[in-house]
Amino acid sequence: MSRERAKRATLPPAQENIEKLEKVVKQGNYYGAQQMFKSISARYVSAERYSEALDILKCGACLQLENGQVTCGSELALLFVETLVKGKVSYNEETLDHVRKIYEKFPRPLVPQNLDLTDDDDDDMQKLSEAIAAAKTRVECCSSFLKASIKWSAEFGALRYGSPELHEMLADYMYSQSPEVDMVKVSFHFVRGRNLKKFASTIINFMGKCYPGEDDLAIARAILMYLSLGNLRDANKLMDEVEKEMQSKHLDFPQSELMQFVNYLLLTLQRDALPLFNMLRQNYKSSIDRDPLFNELLDEVAKKFYGVQRKSPLQGMFGDIFKNITHPLGALANYKNIYE
Repeated sequence: MSRERAKRATLPPAQENIEKLEKVVKQGNYYGAQQMFKSISARYVSAERYSEALDILKCGACLQLENGQVTCGSELALLFVETLVKGKVSYNEETLDHVRKIYEKFPRPLVPQNLDLTDDDDDDMQKLSEAIAAAKTRVECCSSFLKASIKWSAEFGALRYGSPELHEMLADYMYSQSPEVDMVKVSFHFVRGRNLKKFASTIINFMGKCYPGEDDLAIARAILMYLSLGNLRDANKLMDEVEKEMQSKHLDFPQSELMQFVNYLLLTLQRDALPLFNMLRQNYKSSIDRDPLFNELLDEVAKKFYGVQRKSPLQGMFGDIFKNITHPLGALANYKNIYE
C-alpha cells in the first residue's frame, strides 16, 4: 500500500471529527476550535479526500460565523475556496449552494451610514467607532471570501466573469454592510449579475442617501457599466426597472442633461452610428465630465460597439479591468490592485 493510500485509510470519516469539533465550539473555545479545524482539514486535503475536507471547513466556517467570530469564520471560508481549487472541484449548483450557505452566515447587523460625527458624547463616539470598525472588518472578510469564490467559479465552469449569483451576493453585502457605501464597487458586481430588480432597488435606495443633485450619477454609471461590457439589453432593462419602480413609489425621475445623454445613447447604440455617438459625447461633454469614470467607460463602449481602438494606454480606476476584459479572469486578476 502506498503512503498516500495509507493516509486515506487511517483517517476516520469526516463526520466523526466534525462532531468533536462542534463540541469544542459549543464550549466557547473558538481559538482552539479554529486551530483544530485547520489542522484536521489539512490532513484530509493531504490525503486528497477533498470532499471531506470541504465538509469540515464548511462546518467550521458556519459555526464560527454563527458565533460572531468573523475573522476566524472568514479564514476557514477562504480555506474552503482554496480546497475547491486544489481539488479542481467544478462549479455547479451543489457547490454554489455550499458557498451560499457560508455567505448567509456572515452577520448582518444594522450598520450606521452617512454618519454625523459632531456628537460630543465620548461613550457614544466610542460605540460608534467600534461599530464602524466591526462593519469594515465584516465587509473586508466577506469580500475576500466572495472574490476568491468568484475567481474559482470563473476558472472551473461558470461564465467568463464568474458566477452571476456570487457577484450579486457581494454587491448586496457591500451595499448593506458598508458604513460608507462605494457605489462604483457595488455596481461593478451588480452588472456582472442577473438580478436587475435588486440592482434597480439598490440604486433607488442609494439615490435617497447621496448628495443633492448627484442622484442621476448613480443611474448613468450603472447604464454605462453595462454598455462597457457590450450589454445593451440589460442596460435598457435596468433603465426601465428604475423608471418603473420610481413611478410606483411616486418618486421623481432625475431630469438632467446627463439623463438626456444616457437616453440618446441607448437609442444610438441600436444602430451603426459612430458619428452620432461622437457628436453626443461632444455635445454633452460637460455632463459626462461630472464623473472621471464616464469617459473611460464611453471609450470602452466605442470599442465594444464600433470597434474604435484606444489611442493611449488605459489609465484610471477601471483601466486594468478594461485592458484585460477579453481574458476570462482579466477583471478578477486585477481586482485587488484596482480597489486597494
